[in-house]
Amino acid sequence: MIGRITGTVVEKRGKSITLDVSGVGYTVSIPTDTLLIAKEGETLALYTHLAVREDALELYGFTSSDERMLFEQLISVSGIGPKSALGILSLSSAEQVRRAIREGDSASLTKVSGVGKKSAEKIILELRERVGAGEEGATLTGADADVLDALRALGYGLAESREALKRAVSKDTGDRVKETLRYLSSHHA
Repeated sequence: MIGRITGTVVEKRGKSITLDVSGVGYTVSIPTDTLLIAKEGETLALYTHLAVREDALELYGFTSSDERMLFEQLISVSGIGPKSALGILSLSSAEQVRRAIREGDSASLTKVSGVGKKSAEKIILELRERVGAGEEGATLTGADADVLDALRALGYGLAESREALKRAVSKDTGDRVKETLRYLSSHHA
């Protein structure tokens, strides 16, 4: 899996860019706000999600691991594909999308082509608890996002990773990863 990529923007086309990474051009689909800041000839670093389909490998890029995590939550909903999830993230910030989900605001989600009322309601139903509310739903930043990314890369699910993260007490990122892995291994047996 390609989790992060840094390269020079060599082309912008539609809703994607081509990044030159050591002589290899990667086409990456990105949200509109990222497309606006991407400048040809400049270096750009993206957190990525590789979508594997029967007939294609598609790379999606985000400026933060938090935004990528929300994208992955959206595509976990049956019937919501990567293009629809990218469309949702192109309309609003990750926190505004989370707020719409928490508050049951299906109208905000249906502004995206391909996301109808039933799909929006399904997103809300399936993700309301996962995006959380109040303190539980606070956006992860810094070390916590890094720990969550590490656990997800090791194959742990989002819910169990968040649960393990709640139990970590250390301030050091490396120690937090070790604590969460200990918790997960003792509850995964």
